[in-house]
Amino acid sequence: MSRPEDTLPPDLFYNDSESRKYTTSSRIQKIQSDMTHRALELLDLKSPSLILDVGCGSGLSGEILSASDEEGTPGGPHIWIGFDISSSMLGVALEKEVEGDLFLADAGQGVPFRAGTFDAAISISAIQWLCNAESSEESPAGRLSRFFNGLYASLRRGGRAVCQFYPKNDEQKKMISAAAVKAGFGAGLLEDDPGTKSAKTYLVLTVGGGELDGDITGVVKGMEGVDVLDQRRKVKDRRRPEDRKGSKAWIIKKKEQMERKGKVVKATSKYTGRKRRIAF
Repeated sequence: MSRPEDTLPPDLFYNDSESRKYTTSSRIQKIQSDMTHRALELLDLKSPSLILDVGCGSGLSGEILSASDEEGTPGGPHIWIGFDISSSMLGVALEKEVEGDLFLADAGQGVPFRAGTFDAAISISAIQWLCNAESSEESPAGRLSRFFNGLYASLRRGGRAVCQFYPKNDEQKKMISAAAVKAGFGAGLLEDDPGTKSAKTYLVLTVGGGELDGDITGVVKGMEGVDVLDQRRKVKDRRRPEDRKGSKAWIIKKKEQMERKGKVVKATSKYTGRKRRIAF
């Protein structure tokens, strides 16, 4: 069975007929509700917040964001703003009179809001569409870069985002998470029910928290005991101590390079690469 994003661009795939079919399906409503509640659990919001809903569609997630804490929305009711590329989906949301503000926009072109606007962001079943280029002038990498850079800027320092998506394969997972890390996020991939048909992938992002070096496992509720892929940590761990700048091996390698260029260098000794004590 072909994936929707492999057939048509989202603004064409979700036409009037498909948008109504999607919105009225009890199965879709249940899945969307479960994933939105899971995203809110990972956001761990303590009080009403301003939330961005990326790929908000017909407002299925937004209706949950607008619900009160007593109705099962942690910290709610929240104020939310949503944008989507499908005018048909937004049309259904307007007919339903959802409480959020709606914008017609393409996430692959960025996030059109002022820096530091939002406390948090969610995206349910949307960002995998960014991995498909719609013309020869575009690329998945470029679309992902514009989206995550814009999302990072739109969130306040200390803010969080949770993006649920359906990756096609491991390469797509890596491409998406790497784009988020490159934009500056602390990032981790969480999988619920891995290896099953009901598996769900969540990209959990934090803004700031540089003291954690991108490792979000200790700051995001619900991340304990799960398989987390942290791109920054992996890159850091791959660097051997002896290859770091200023180490003895690094200095010797640089000396050899300079010698090959015919330059005169100091002789290597047991003191090469050692840190000198400060003399008073």
